[in-house]
Amino acid sequence: MSETPEAPKDEAVTPGADEASASPAEAGTSPHDDLPVQETAPTEPGAPVVVARKRGMFGSSLGNDTSGYGGLERPVLFPGASARPYGGYFDAVADALEDSLGSGYAAAVPAVVVDRGELTLHVAREQLLVVMKALRDEPALRFEMMNGVSGVNYPEHTGAELHAVYHLLSITNGSRRIRVEVTCPDEDPHIPSVVSVYPAVDWHERETFDMFGIVFDGHPALTRILMPDDWRGHPQRKDYPLGGIPVEYKGATIPSPDQRRSYS
Repeated sequence: MSETPEAPKDEAVTPGADEASASPAEAGTSPHDDLPVQETAPTEPGAPVVVARKRGMFGSSLGNDTSGYGGLERPVLFPGASARPYGGYFDAVADALEDSLGSGYAAAVPAVVVDRGELTLHVAREQLLVVMKALRDEPALRFEMMNGVSGVNYPEHTGAELHAVYHLLSITNGSRRIRVEVTCPDEDPHIPSVVSVYPAVDWHERETFDMFGIVFDGHPALTRILMPDDWRGHPQRKDYPLGGIPVEYKGATIPSPDQRRSYS
């Protein structure tokens, strides 16, 4: 009995396939440009969201020309918002948070993403403190431990180039773990500090400020923690220059203990 042959892999249709076939000249851009685009709505819950397209001479995982001379293009994908049921304890967490926030839930939590077995609550920065207090204090939530906050820089994610990602743990409710993610633009890199809710995140916010330039409003002493106070730039941002930087520690001195900076 004959079987219908499968289509060759190189004929598979991928997001942005029509655009990828265009040469750099046809697209009117340099082959090394990043091409910011608006987020595209996923066709179904959980489908990846295209936030940008990168073009240049990079290795391709899509089965395209890997020489670079064909003007390679690759979509930058984020996981899309998930639909109920989320599975596991994720639904219970979302239900308890929605009950706590009431009618303000939709504005405070515009998206819930379940990806690779992990739950991420995307939270509006204006509502971050309200959400964090609910996550800490509600008996059905009780995420009493914050493991830290880390920064991420996506230059191609127009209007949300900087991300702050918080990792929470509930010991009371069986070691449940969730992630909270907040974004801000390069032009306004401000996010409320959550030190008043989770004091242990103090130095983590300072490190994220130091490395990424995110300003945590309300922090008791937002100063650099790894780099010298007069250091220019933020080393873990994608636009930070690589190489060719003079050694800036030459001749550096350490202040005596009675002259060192301290919290006021």
